[in-house]
Amino acid sequence: LTASAPSFPLNQMRKTIIITKGQEVVIECKPQASPKPTITWKKGDKPLRESKRITILPHGSLRILNASKSDEGRYLCQGVNVFGSAEIIASLSVKEPTRIELTPKKIELTVGESIVLSCKAIHDSTLDVTFYWTLNGQPIDFEKEGGHFESIKAQASSADLMIRNILLMHAGRYGCRVQTAADTVSDETELLVRGPPGPPGVVIVEEITDTTATLSWSPGADNHSPISLYNLQARSPFSLGWQIVKTVPDVISGDMESAMAVELNPWVEYEFRVVATNKIGTGDPSAPSRVIRTNEAVPKTPPANVSGKSGRRHELVIAWEPVSEEFQNGEGFGYIVAFRPNGTRGWKEKMVTSSDASKFIYRDESVPPLTPFEVKVGVYNNKGDGPFSPIVVICSAEGEPTAAPIDVKATSLSVSEILVAWKHNKESLGRPEGFEVGYWKDMEQEEAAEKVKTEGNESSILLTGLEGNTLYHLTVRAYNAAGYGPPSTAVRAATKKSPPSQAPSNIMWIQDGSHVSLGWEPVRPLANESDVMGYKVLLRQEGQSNSQVIETQKTSAVVLLPDVGVYIIEVCAVSEGGDGTASPQIRVPSFSGGKVTSAQSTLHVLSTSSSSVTLLLALMVPSSSW
Repeated sequence: LTASAPSFPLNQMRKTIIITKGQEVVIECKPQASPKPTITWKKGDKPLRESKRITILPHGSLRILNASKSDEGRYLCQGVNVFGSAEIIASLSVKEPTRIELTPKKIELTVGESIVLSCKAIHDSTLDVTFYWTLNGQPIDFEKEGGHFESIKAQASSADLMIRNILLMHAGRYGCRVQTAADTVSDETELLVRGPPGPPGVVIVEEITDTTATLSWSPGADNHSPISLYNLQARSPFSLGWQIVKTVPDVISGDMESAMAVELNPWVEYEFRVVATNKIGTGDPSAPSRVIRTNEAVPKTPPANVSGKSGRRHELVIAWEPVSEEFQNGEGFGYIVAFRPNGTRGWKEKMVTSSDASKFIYRDESVPPLTPFEVKVGVYNNKGDGPFSPIVVICSAEGEPTAAPIDVKATSLSVSEILVAWKHNKESLGRPEGFEVGYWKDMEQEEAAEKVKTEGNESSILLTGLEGNTLYHLTVRAYNAAGYGPPSTAVRAATKKSPPSQAPSNIMWIQDGSHVSLGWEPVRPLANESDVMGYKVLLRQEGQSNSQVIETQKTSAVVLLPDVGVYIIEVCAVSEGGDGTASPQIRVPSFSGGKVTSAQSTLHVLSTSSSSVTLLLALMVPSSSW
């Protein structure tokens, strides 16, 4: 080694050491030097006196055992050799040892409850303390615990751990660690959480019959509250999820590990699971068992709601609600339909081999309509015959109506409407549920007829949306659930011609106060249009939708303007095909609103010629006023 004077690293030149009473402390003094230096220690200004408690170790460091308040002070270590010397200073503080109180010491809680753990530190008043919480030795991550844990700093020297809505997973050893500059101390408490039982072990199906299954399982965790009972649940393709099933014994106590499910349906696939219960509650179910199918058996459930349906004449129509697959109890399921006329002894039986069937039709030409029969429907499968439904009385079909309606009449009402009326033929067998009207144009085939139905006892219908000036053929026939009766003899009716397409022209008017005298040229209809029967004058106040209608057979009219304001006047021809095209609108102001005034009369002309004016004035105004 190179010869050198003693030296210390800079970070060792001055240090402060804090310990608590009774602790052991070693103040290091290891200068680098060659040759090896001589080490001397001072406490304050005086050479250090060694004792059993205070010794200088062979390599030069100072050891103090069972430290006390008297050991506090400034310690100086000096190293000297022939090349020089160096020294370090250490300040030693001796504090009261920290003590910790964690309460409560042992806790038993139930799932859903809350608890506060309190950690109190008794420490030297000159020291700051820091608290740390652990669960089973691992730091608690307050951010990731879903709000169950909250650390509360109550005072400088204490801290609380709040555990809310406790779960089974929160059971374990809770630790509080207190750290100061002088020491670290910790304490633990045990938290036991009682809860509903855990899921039982795998469910084994041991024996199967047509209506029972024997099951066994292994118990799950009781979660610190003894299991009091088990429930057995089953699921099939016909159940709404999992359902509790009846068992033998009726109540399965917590110490049992097997039971028999009873009152199952034959030939049905089932899964089973077990649920445990204790004083705290009911736990999660076990995993489902394997799927099993119960054995076949003779069916026990007859069809429900056996009744009659409408049919054709000489038919007996028997209907029922099919038996669900859940209650068919085996393969080869079908129905036995038995019937006999009222008052007779022997049953006639027919087999229906389809399990989905819901109807059987028996036809016999010798059976009159509405003959009462006693009827019952039974069930069978490969295992044998099951029971019959209760006997009900069903009548043979009334059949479809046999006669056409009479007194059929068709009346044209307008360019697009024909009213059809008829009477029901009282001699017709098969009561009608309504009537059907067929109609087609003269140049079309009956097969292309449009059809409209009525319901009940209606004896007329208004056909709308027809073409104008068109001849239609019409028939009426009755119908019911069994079918349609024969159609009536066709009747004919032609829709009205279209109303005139020409609007009244050369309209002239003279306003005398609130009176307006109107005149116009007559409308000449085309050959395919309805004849003019008269005219309508439509009068309404501007801004309003309701019109006053004045009808006349002349080509002139006088109207009264009842209120002050502007009036809109239109004129149109009236025909049996409906109203024709309206004239252009005339806007007439009224200043007097129905009062007679001496205002000068004014002649107004709309789209006219001089010859027309002369003619119209003659129609509108007496010669004395010219």
